[in-house]
Amino acid sequence: MLLPYVLGCPSWSEPAWLGSLYPAGTTSSAFLEHYVRLFNGVEGNTTFYARPSAETVQRWARLMPEGFQFCAKFPRDISHSSDLAAQVTAAQQFVALMSPLGQRLGPLWLQLPARFEAKQLGALACFLDELIPLAIPLAVEVRNLAFFERGEAERSLNRLLHERGVERICLDSRPLFSCQSRDAAVLHAQSRKPRLPVRPAAFSLRPQVRFIGHPDLLANEPFLMPWVAKVAQWIEEGRTPHLYLHTPDNHQAPDLALHFHARLQERLPGLADLHFPAPEVLQPGLF
Repeated sequence: MLLPYVLGCPSWSEPAWLGSLYPAGTTSSAFLEHYVRLFNGVEGNTTFYARPSAETVQRWARLMPEGFQFCAKFPRDISHSSDLAAQVTAAQQFVALMSPLGQRLGPLWLQLPARFEAKQLGALACFLDELIPLAIPLAVEVRNLAFFERGEAERSLNRLLHERGVERICLDSRPLFSCQSRDAAVLHAQSRKPRLPVRPAAFSLRPQVRFIGHPDLLANEPFLMPWVAKVAQWIEEGRTPHLYLHTPDNHQAPDLALHFHARLQERLPGLADLHFPAPEVLQPGLF
């Protein structure tokens, strides 16, 4: 599947997609081989919580086709360390672990906690400067409000990243927080996701966007359409934007991603069609 941008979901491990994205009866071990037939990228949430085994990474490399992008998150013991500069060796070891993915790897995401402050930018610079020679694209997500106030903290962060060609990940959680539902999945997501101003950034050729959607797919339209325009603009500039779509429990994430793509096709005629694969023609074990 040749697309001028990367489209995907937070992960491929979602049993709720059985019967739609995945044929009924598909085992969890076969989810990835079906996921990659529709999407060309995925967030690497799994690596944030636990490092995969070397054997698992080798299996992912076999199943992920050329052109697929796995945006693995640095493990949280690295990104959430009180001394980021001291985690360089651990980060290098993580890059080595993931290296069998080759060109499928990246950008690697460093998701910093809200307690990461402007006074720690020096440690971030040291961390990035040690990893840049590994030639793996990098992206950083910040959650401290000081980096969203258009003051010196934000300017310093943006300058640091831009000078190094490191992307600033944009998280758009407005649709989630516009939802007034008392549904348990919505409340759980609202309790865990940050509520921050939107900062579209393109510090590299690979802008990174995480969109946390409303459970009513049509309610996302006023938030989604500006991203259609922005992604189209980036594509026209010769960039390869990444867009990852969430919903509160992610049961509808593939539907939201397909909806976005349909809207982008209206803006950029000629984009390839995306459709849920027909379950009857997908049989586990084809790879």
